[in-house]
Amino acid sequence: MKQTVKDSAKNTAKSVGKLQVTIPSDREIAMTRAFDAPRTMVFDAWTKPELLKRWLGVFGGWTFAVCEVDLKVGGAYRYVWRGANGKEMGMGGVFREIVRPERIVCTEKFDESWYPGDAVDTTVFVEKGGKTTVTTTVLYASKGARDGVLKSPMEGGVAKSYDKLAEVLASISARKEK
Repeated sequence: MKQTVKDSAKNTAKSVGKLQVTIPSDREIAMTRAFDAPRTMVFDAWTKPELLKRWLGVFGGWTFAVCEVDLKVGGAYRYVWRGANGKEMGMGGVFREIVRPERIVCTEKFDESWYPGDAVDTTVFVEKGGKTTVTTTVLYASKGARDGVLKSPMEGGVAKSYDKLAEVLASISARKEK
């Protein structure tokens, strides 16, 4: 018998590499990964354009064409990626809450969205023993929107981006040790 998202137990986790993806509610997806870096460094990599451009969605021939971040409550962010074939994918949102280096809450809307409505992302950074666990919980407008995202290649893309982030954090740490 094929198990569907509806049949899955609440908070059932599956893993792609080191990424854990859970479904805490009918409208949410939570993505968790630990990084070998202090949370101030991870928070900076999450919010500073010069660092974001090095890891977020930059694999498989995609580059960051636009990366703008106005990191304040009410401030906006805008990302546009460009594929090797010239195709672009854009998204943006508005910051609703920023507690440096603990938490970011923002809206999310893709230019050509594959799911209806906006989403709200809550990202929490927890440090223990010099390692930081990041959990991003995305709240969608509906269960159908959430389920559509679960069927998309989002999970693999997030896992690849987080692998790149781990490399960026290691390179920053290596430079600081010299």
